Amino acid sequence: MQIFELNGKVAVVTGGGRGIGAATARLFAQAGARIAVLDLDPGAGEGLRIACDVTDERAVEDAFARVARELGAPDVLVNNAGIAIRKPALEIPLENWRRVIEVNLTAVFAGARIAARHMKAGGAIVNVASVMGFSGGIFPNASYQASKGGVVNLTRALALEWAERGIRVNAVAPTFVRTDLTAPIFSNPEVLAKVMQHAPLGVLPEAEDIAAAILFLASPAARCITGVTLPVDSGYLAR
Repeated sequence: MQIFELNGKVAVVTGGGRGIGAATARLFAQAGARIAVLDLDPGAGEGLRIACDVTDERAVEDAFARVARELGAPDVLVNNAGIAIRKPALEIPLENWRRVIEVNLTAVFAGARIAARHMKAGGAIVNVASVMGFSGGIFPNASYQASKGGVVNLTRALALEWAERGIRVNAVAPTFVRTDLTAPIFSNPEVLAKVMQHAPLGVLPEAEDIAAAILFLASPAARCITGVTLPVDSGYLAR
């Protein structure tokens, strides 16, 4: 087996209908994996497509049971589904705060443990965190920053807890990437200019760049790596 391939592996990607998740599903398929995409709108494409709300634990359990029946026990989970509700801390309704935490953190925890119950030794979980998990951010977005900071430390905790089971748990921390989630930022030249001030490389990653980092962490190339969060940030965190 080539160390950057996933030949014969079963990989589940949440939020895989678009953006980073869709790019990851495509790259994993090219690397030889059998893909299952879980999303509210999984769209059309290669692999098994399952409409699923990741905040509904029973629905996620049912989805994994279907994956096991149709593709086999999962070897890889990519916890990618996420949302952002950009409001200042003094203005965000607690209902919105709870929704962000529910999708970005609680669903990551629930999905990871459901996957781990199915996985054998050699399994890999990759969570999608954010540079905002290490940073107070550029713009007011406390709920998102808090949720992604939680993902960073949850990744460490699960990596230690499941190491003896042979399951690796890592994360990636993207900077701003052009997706539906960041459309308000990329569509505003003044806001985008401020973002670029925090990109020493002078270029922001595309969804495919994040997918490549996820593939690395899921592949045999990273067989001795667990509990880390890999920034893909054009130098954001080095400032």
